Amino acid sequence: MLDLYTWPTPNGRKIHMMVEELGIPYTVKPVNITKGEQFDPAFLAINPNHKIPAAVDWKGPGGKPIVLFESATILEYLAEKHGQFLPSEARARWTVKQWLYFQMGGVGPMFGQQGHFNRYAPEPIPYAQQRYDNEVKRLYDVMNRRLGDVPYLGGDYSIADMATYPWAMGWENRKVDMADFPNVQRWLAAIAARPATQRAWAILSDNVTKPGPISEEHRRAYFGDMQYQKRS
Repeated sequence: MLDLYTWPTPNGRKIHMMVEELGIPYTVKPVNITKGEQFDPAFLAINPNHKIPAAVDWKGPGGKPIVLFESATILEYLAEKHGQFLPSEARARWTVKQWLYFQMGGVGPMFGQQGHFNRYAPEPIPYAQQRYDNEVKRLYDVMNRRLGDVPYLGGDYSIADMATYPWAMGWENRKVDMADFPNVQRWLAAIAARPATQRAWAILSDNVTKPGPISEEHRRAYFGDMQYQKRS
């Protein structure tokens, strides 16, 4: 049995997609990051970096429990354990991994910063907004060119697609014209049509923060003093 500590963010939804594709039993453990639950001592014992997702596999290597954090680590772990969505052949495996890390090192951080400076920053900072708007468009273009050659980022559907889709599908709020990226459009539609994706999106869906003003509690938990307290 897998315990999944999660919230309906792009990083949380990656793992929702994976476990639904695998069809394995798991328990959802909501961590309401808008209320600062990621700083609770019980959760910090699982992920000292106080971020979701995290997971506990009670039947880990050697039959013993293993605690995991970082979304790419969880995806790779589950793929290896269950022998799905990460090829065993070396060349194909490294192709999937490089697109997985493209998301972790590029899409996630850059899309996240764009969202911060366009939605959450207390005052407009034009230089930051322009920088991250441009970087987001560049990354969509990288994906569009790749997806002109293959149906999915790694070739076949894989953890690279599961990692990237939850970030890329929010294009409506990212100042991009998706008509400029027809291959990404096709890819998004193909993944959205998968039954596992649809089930994954229903998990905690009522808890999604809608675009618009955020509460002061939310701001403190995400970007303020709750985030930066020293913890023993």
